[in-house]
Amino acid sequence: MKRLVVFVALLLLTTLVSSVSAQDPVELRITWYDDGNEGVVLRDLLDRFEAENPGITVVVDTVAFNTILEQLPLQVEAGEGPDMARVTALTNAVYRENYLDLRPYLADAAYWEANFPALVLNAMRPDGNTDGIYGFPNQFTITGPYINRTLFDQAGIEVPTGDVDWATWTDLAQQVAVATETQYAVAIDRSGHRVAGPAISNGAVYFDADGNLTIDSEGFRATAEVIKGWHDNALTPSEVWLGAGGSYAAAADFFINGQLVLYMAGSWQVGRFSADIGDTFDWQAIPNPTGVGGSTGMPGGSAFVAFASTEHPEEVARVMDFLVQEDVYREFTARTLFIPGHTGLGEIEYQTDSELARAALNSFGVQVPNIADMAYQLNFHPLNTVIFNETRDRLTQWMIGELTLDEAVARIQQAYDEASAS
Repeated sequence: MKRLVVFVALLLLTTLVSSVSAQDPVELRITWYDDGNEGVVLRDLLDRFEAENPGITVVVDTVAFNTILEQLPLQVEAGEGPDMARVTALTNAVYRENYLDLRPYLADAAYWEANFPALVLNAMRPDGNTDGIYGFPNQFTITGPYINRTLFDQAGIEVPTGDVDWATWTDLAQQVAVATETQYAVAIDRSGHRVAGPAISNGAVYFDADGNLTIDSEGFRATAEVIKGWHDNALTPSEVWLGAGGSYAAAADFFINGQLVLYMAGSWQVGRFSADIGDTFDWQAIPNPTGVGGSTGMPGGSAFVAFASTEHPEEVARVMDFLVQEDVYREFTARTLFIPGHTGLGEIEYQTDSELARAALNSFGVQVPNIADMAYQLNFHPLNTVIFNETRDRLTQWMIGELTLDEAVARIQQAYDEASAS
């Protein structure tokens, strides 16, 4: 009898300890970057999640975009990454080796497969994997130019429609700058990704029939010459490409401050322009200029992913499942002024009083069907970070006289070949 009493007591104690353990609070961490207000919106949604899921706390660590590009892969590789993160280089080899497969923990994996593009889900999968689910696209983007429409109107210069090439847009922007005494005519972000759309439109061929990089093409060189010409003729702010210290740099501030007529960026800037420009001047997204390769921007965006180093995979999956619910995802998209990566949302009622923002989002949206297959191939290539960063850095070296264009092209090719062989 005494043994039975002791056994029952131990059993009750074990049950009590297990119950307390099951209720231990869980803290999850997200590494995040902001283009506009999306961090604020995410926090609102996570507050709602936490209210519905007591015991789970989600901390958002907001960092600079360069930290995502340069430091996060090192942290993940060392096993010190966050539970979740917002990334753009979703095909990064380090990430693909360290993603958490969410499929076993999701409430309905079929819902994910039905509502997110297979091309994006597959891009995150390591070689040989055909069904892993590692995250979801939390926004879709497309690169493309903006103009300061007020400056065109003040200059009395009509904004062209239809197929317009880069040479024509550059000439028109220069005319507007002169007529309105605006400091700069045209600019493009210091980014190989930003260069790629105009290059493909100009006929650049990034890959041969076997999928190997062939950076040296007439279209790539022609685009490089256009950008260098902007610098040589003082049409563009030199600080962006020539003073960025070996990293990504944007020209957005010049556009926002009314110092720039035409700015090559992308759809992710709509929210910021709406907030920061306000009613200072009218701005407009214009179609990507046309060349022998078509009129294509580069697809892109960011994905919300999970890493296998997490100690709480079930709780991570609960956060993910919450954020992909149609009502939650739709609210995130409407409030952040993003193009959605979720295919099942239908028309978005964007939460903005700005007709300019709505028009810009519609303009980018109708350009999505024009995206070239090669642009998708490049954006989702496992070594796209190497290609983009080398393009950025070697073209800068050429512009400041450290390399010839031949040498710059050769260096880009060499870096890719070495990375491909490793």
